[in-house]
Amino acid sequence: MTQGLLLFDKRPGITSFAALGEVKRSLLTKKAGHTGTLDKFAGGLLLILAGRAVKLAPWFSRCPKEYEGTVRFGVETDTLDPEGAEVHRAEIPSLDAVEKALPLFTGDILQTPPAYSAVHIGGKRASELARAGKAPEMKQRPVSVYSLELTFWEPPLAGIRLSCSSGTYVRSLARDLALASGSRGHLAALTRTRVAGFRLSDAGGPIRPIDLSVIEALGLPWFEINSQDVQKIIHGRPLGPVLEDAAPHGTGDSAAVFSGGSFIAMVEKKDGSWKYGYVYR
Repeated sequence: MTQGLLLFDKRPGITSFAALGEVKRSLLTKKAGHTGTLDKFAGGLLLILAGRAVKLAPWFSRCPKEYEGTVRFGVETDTLDPEGAEVHRAEIPSLDAVEKALPLFTGDILQTPPAYSAVHIGGKRASELARAGKAPEMKQRPVSVYSLELTFWEPPLAGIRLSCSSGTYVRSLARDLALASGSRGHLAALTRTRVAGFRLSDAGGPIRPIDLSVIEALGLPWFEINSQDVQKIIHGRPLGPVLEDAAPHGTGDSAAVFSGGSFIAMVEKKDGSWKYGYVYR
């Protein structure tokens, strides 16, 4: 069975689900999943896990991401993207107003997700409620924007480049940046250029095994254990005796376990001790 990680360059105009279908057909597998949706209008890096690696999605989904986007000022749409219907119109802001608003959206901020999103409300996606003509109550939630800068200014368009935490909606950022600049706006284009240590420029290659380079790209620590202890992990024995003499390379509350270069498991630190996350066997 095909196993591992594929860096896929999703083209704008297809859904992430459709892109995943293309990959499944090319890999001749039914067991594959992506680790973070890109909207239909957006393009760029989609991380796809296949085979047993599908169960590693939680560790990939938590990663920071980088994007390059284009904000169109003057018009806000209901979806906050170019596919939606116009709901508000305003004057184009000045460059000075936009530059003064940028610092408001860096660091740890509260953000209201778009109504047309996968956020669940009462067991249903907000987008389902919005398409049914209802007005879902979107609550603010904390996200982190590590960097945000303008890349070009060609009114009504402005380019942005940002690095942000998982869960950040760039569509919401475009809306809020426009409002803070005294205008209205939506995200006209978006490209995901990086996820953790994986770059869009590296997409298109063969499927990668889950090896040390993948774990290091995720920024996770890792353990190296001897071959005698591998069977103990496979059979679910207590981790304490196995890992107590194996100092982790790096720090963090999630870690990978290797033996002789082979990936064995993911472990999580809870209440001060390591617990099983997923055994890759």
